[in-house]
Amino acid sequence: MTSRDTAAAVLDQHGTTYAAEAGIRLADTPAPLWQLLVLAELLSARIDAGIAVAATTELLDAGLTTPDHMLEASWQDRVDALGRGHYRRYDERTSRQLGDLAAQVRDRWHGDLRRLAAEADGDADRAAALLQEFPGFGPTGAHVFLREAQAVWPWLRPHLDDRALRGAERVGLPTDPAALARLVDGEDLARLAAGLVRVSLLGKGEEPLAG
Repeated sequence: MTSRDTAAAVLDQHGTTYAAEAGIRLADTPAPLWQLLVLAELLSARIDAGIAVAATTELLDAGLTTPDHMLEASWQDRVDALGRGHYRRYDERTSRQLGDLAAQVRDRWHGDLRRLAAEADGDADRAAALLQEFPGFGPTGAHVFLREAQAVWPWLRPHLDDRALRGAERVGLPTDPAALARLVDGEDLARLAAGLVRVSLLGKGEEPLAG
């Protein structure tokens, strides 16, 4: 199997982005970018990725799809939504952080993360630094956001962090981001990154690719 074949298999078997799994229809518009930010914050905690995705879905189903909606909800409303997604270990702290996150997006970026992209001016490292100014965000949260956002912000490509590169190594693919990017079409790079992260999270006895 060639590297291109392997990359295609990763896309086929694991290539659902975390945003898509959470029900986010990602686009370069304010609401879905905000929703991705919420997902990235939840995924950055020491908690199972499936639980973080489920909790994001519950928050969106509760109507907290914009910063204003998040701020209109009570602290308890947010805790309840997180609980329905089984995000219980960090629910009270995360509820406060989500309120603070919404306030900062509203006040600093006028509710539109495309303004953050404009300030980054094509520099992914600058974008990561700006993301880490958000409450509860560190390098992990920034990488999650940028990995997924490259689907709609082509200037981020290729964004493949250490976790994705560990997945690449596990299936015998190159661990150089530029080399990996050459294996798929640009619009599929976010899906490849997500697939490689999913591969990296498999247990030791689990085969990463079938067939």
